[in-house]
Amino acid sequence: MIRSIACAAALVALAGCASLDSLDANVSSFSRWPAGRAPATYAFERLPSQQANPQASQVLEDSARLAVEAAGFVPAGEGTEPDVSVQIGARVTATDRSPFDDPFWYGPGGYGPYRAFGYGRYGRPYWGPGWRHAGWGYGWGPGYYDMPYYEREVAVLIRDKKSGEPLYEARVNSDGTTSGVTALLPAMFSAALIDFPKGAASNPHRVRVPTTTTTQ
Repeated sequence: MIRSIACAAALVALAGCASLDSLDANVSSFSRWPAGRAPATYAFERLPSQQANPQASQVLEDSARLAVEAAGFVPAGEGTEPDVSVQIGARVTATDRSPFDDPFWYGPGGYGPYRAFGYGRYGRPYWGPGWRHAGWGYGWGPGYYDMPYYEREVAVLIRDKKSGEPLYEARVNSDGTTSGVTALLPAMFSAALIDFPKGAASNPHRVRVPTTTTTQ
């Protein structure tokens, strides 16, 4: 369940952001986009695990849609084959802001279950279970401070639809005192496509992208 952070201090002290209207993030991007090829039509591709949770997948796609279309792509018409498929993932994990190392963080367990969008080992996207601090989805668990702290990550993989060849890949991470579902995830997807179509000369690199003042 997505929970709002009502504490005004969380908005004032939005860590990882230069201000309430921008986000600083680390980006790694890689491209094999053919020279001279213009962006055309696209469609999001859901893995079977993502198809099993269509509501969560829809939230994720809505967060990425503007960034994908700002890169020059347009949605494929119903019943037509898209030029590329777009796989996306995101993970928002609550952590403790302790001045000491938390032994549970490094151990095999944790405080409770969570589920998150993301890219797993070998770059395979997933929507699946895991164990971290208490809370399911975008919730948060017990800590040394009243204000929760979040690690955020998004990933984008663009493939040629006919051949299946990967053409562009990007990962973005940031952290701060808000989960940022409604504001920061769209900004992070924008950061993921900021280097499209060339990719980055060096990875990771720091970027700043605009966001909104409403964070949840």
